[in-house]
Amino acid sequence: MFPKSMSKRVIGALAAAAVLPLAMTACGGGDSGGGGTGGDTIVIGTKFDQPGLGQKNPDGTMSGFDVDVATYVAGELGYAPDKIEWKESPSAQRENLIQNGQVSFIAATYSITDARKEKVSFAGPYLITGQSLLVRADNTDITGEASLENNKILCSVSGSTPAQKIKDKYQGVQLQQYDTYSACIDALKNGAVDAVTTDEVILAGYAAQSPGAFKIVGEPFSEERYGIGLKKDDTELKTKIDDALQKMFDSGAWKEAFDKNLGPAGIAAPAPPALDKN
Repeated sequence: MFPKSMSKRVIGALAAAAVLPLAMTACGGGDSGGGGTGGDTIVIGTKFDQPGLGQKNPDGTMSGFDVDVATYVAGELGYAPDKIEWKESPSAQRENLIQNGQVSFIAATYSITDARKEKVSFAGPYLITGQSLLVRADNTDITGEASLENNKILCSVSGSTPAQKIKDKYQGVQLQQYDTYSACIDALKNGAVDAVTTDEVILAGYAAQSPGAFKIVGEPFSEERYGIGLKKDDTELKTKIDDALQKMFDSGAWKEAFDKNLGPAGIAAPAPPALDKN
């Protein structure tokens, strides 16, 4: 779990981190036969618009912690980086992409929940974080989750865990939902919404893209366990991915990937989480 004090120091450090190269080349090739493994290439779902986690760069390369984790797992499954085809996986589409066989697995800030486990299976978790709030830098009336009930307009992403938590817990909030967090950030910039909510590490990445424009407020008010989503009851693939994650943890490659993508933000790498073997 990240230190709860990270909110106050992460924005400035991340501004510098945003300009650092986080590139990892990835391209598609050949026919993967849909999303399944076993072909010449593998299709992996991730986000394309989350800096530091899963981002498609202007030159077409992919970068971020989720990308690095997925690339390592793919390597353990027998696929070199140039045999990966990356598929954008917005929050609301992730279960459908898996169920329809369009991807082999998804690593896309994908929180493990009981509701989702009714539709897909998860390997991991491989990262733990928590939900927080991002506001404009000049905002003074939103200081944390207790400030949300004053008819504020809050933005999150359709189908996301943070959006569902707001619906369940904060009935007095006007929740605006978009397909991507980058759309929420644009709405926050132009004043269409008062705050954006998602996991703190995601918010920090967006804030770094516009130094001085935003700030994270309050303390995290949830625990999110990021897992790798795959077809329900595919125990063979789950076991292979869990084995790959454990090897990544034990070898130091996981910490190396964390430090490369999130370390420049001033976030110290935590101990890797324990895998859920159930």
